[in-house]
Order: sequence, then structure tokens, then C-alpha cells
Amino acid sequence: MQKLTNKEEEIMHILWKLEKAFVKDVLAQVQDDKPHYNTLSTIIRNLEEKGYVSHTAFGNTHQYFPVVTKEEYRKGFMSNAIESYFNNSYKSMISFFAKEEKISADELREILDMIEKNK
Repeated sequence: MQKLTNKEEEIMHILWKLEKAFVKDVLAQVQDDKPHYNTLSTIIRNLEEKGYVSHTAFGNTHQYFPVVTKEEYRKGFMSNAIESYFNNSYKSMISFFAKEEKISADELREILDMIEKNK
């Protein structure tokens, strides 16, 4: 799975939310730094080339839809992040969040409970 740029990822979040959309529909959902229509169209075509998006043609216009689910992308993204930044160690990742005070002891206990229940 190819890595996405920040803008491509933003567009994918919109497509996951809308499920099917024309370029104008996606453009209406962009919050910050709205790209020009043609620029957005190019970004979506790039997503299609990367295998994230496909389309249905309606004459000269295309309705786009995601072919990679948000869950599939999340798994790939997290696996890559853990491999790249935490030496493939989930323990190192959790330790990082604990040190940064991004996860509480109660949340860690909940995670341990989930692990114990899945054994």
C-alpha cells in the first residue's frame, strides 16, 4: 500500500465519509486550504492510480468511491508507524504514549482486560 500525502489522506477521509462522490461534492467538504477544482480532480485521479479509489463514469463526469476501507488503511498506517518509529515494538509505542501522558493507567488496565479476555 503506497503512502499517502497529507492532502490525499484528507481526501480519503472525505470519501470514506461520503462513500460515493463527484469532485464537486468532495470540494464542498474540504475545510482548510480548498484546492482549485482541477487540482482536487488530479489528487483524486492520483488516489485512483495508487489503488485507493475507483470511479463510475456518467458521461464526461466521474463519481468516485473508495476501494480501500478506512480499517485497511489504518492497519497499514499503524503497522508502518510502529515499524518505522518504534522498532516494530508495540511495547515501545505504549511506553511512548504513557511517557507523553497520552494514555492513563485506567486505559492501560482496560487494554490489559481486553488482552486477557482474548486469550
